[in-house]
Amino acid sequence: MKFIVSSTALSSHLQAISRVINSKNALPILDCFLFELEDGTLSVTVSDSETTMVTTVEVNESDTNGRFAVVAKTLLDALKEIPEQPLTFEINPDNYEITVQYQNGKYSLMGQNADEFPQSATLGDNAVRVEMEASVLLGGINRSVFATADDELRPVMNGIYFDITTEDITMVASDGHKLVRCKTLAAKGNERAAFILPKKPATLLKNLLPKEQGTVTIEFDERNAVFMLESYRMVCRLIEGRYPNYNSVIPQNNPHKVTVDRQQLVGALRRVSIFSSQASSLIKLRMQENQIVISAQDIDFSTSAEETQVCQYAGAAMSIGFKSTFLIDILNNISADEVVIELADPSRAGVIIPVEQEENEDLLMLLMPMMLND
Repeated sequence: MKFIVSSTALSSHLQAISRVINSKNALPILDCFLFELEDGTLSVTVSDSETTMVTTVEVNESDTNGRFAVVAKTLLDALKEIPEQPLTFEINPDNYEITVQYQNGKYSLMGQNADEFPQSATLGDNAVRVEMEASVLLGGINRSVFATADDELRPVMNGIYFDITTEDITMVASDGHKLVRCKTLAAKGNERAAFILPKKPATLLKNLLPKEQGTVTIEFDERNAVFMLESYRMVCRLIEGRYPNYNSVIPQNNPHKVTVDRQQLVGALRRVSIFSSQASSLIKLRMQENQIVISAQDIDFSTSAEETQVCQYAGAAMSIGFKSTFLIDILNNISADEVVIELADPSRAGVIIPVEQEENEDLLMLLMPMMLND
């Protein structure tokens, strides 16, 4: 078996899918790329037994169809050092010996039998199909993946919840302290459906989608989902279980509304949070007429900081405490210049929304407060 392929095309596709591979695998074959050549098209598969990703690479020429597996790390590192040029792969089908010839030299390495590679999961007949633009899916994942949890006791919180209706698609993530609800009107389903995408495949998509144009097709049943991109296909196991009713935790009546410049607020929080208690990262926001006072103190080390920012606020003076790292995270994942912080009282969650929503989008973030001692 022999084929010729562009070195940079092959290397970039292998790099993109290699993130699926775990550092420690129970099965040695999962450390490998599975190469399959069929009718002049080369497809490469990787898997960690829960998530499988396949990419296709056009070959310049090939002779017979065939398949083999090869250790991913060795091949990746070897191809990284080769500038753009055609590579000739020759594989001996009897002993899986692989020779890679390039301009001034050659690599020899051993492949493995491809039949040991696990089959990827197939969807049931009742699978639901949804299509959305790559940019819309990327926007939703980008804004929500940071809010997913790492909770062994409540695995449903460890992924992004896709809530699909006939009018819109909402992506939700929460770790119990912060919550993101990103609703898009630019995509919808044919029926009511939902699934929970685990954090690892979500992060893989986050890395692949910026280079993608066009539509992403998602098909899913109760256990697995398939994401079809232009030159990648990902099959992943979904998180099973019921996602909590996220709308019930969003306070509806918030009389105190503060409009503030997002970048200036992030800068102030970063400066002031240096002086907060390392154990709690607590910062205090005090709203009074058209100004917001951000303060923090660490009693153990007798350090404190305070900064005043201009804002639009006309309500009664009030104070609320937040964990500074969470609040900075939330503000960094909103792209608008100005945000509105909606508050009811110091014991209820603060709702943060952009003043100007992106087109066809409704973004809301929520942060639980921390108790203030005063």
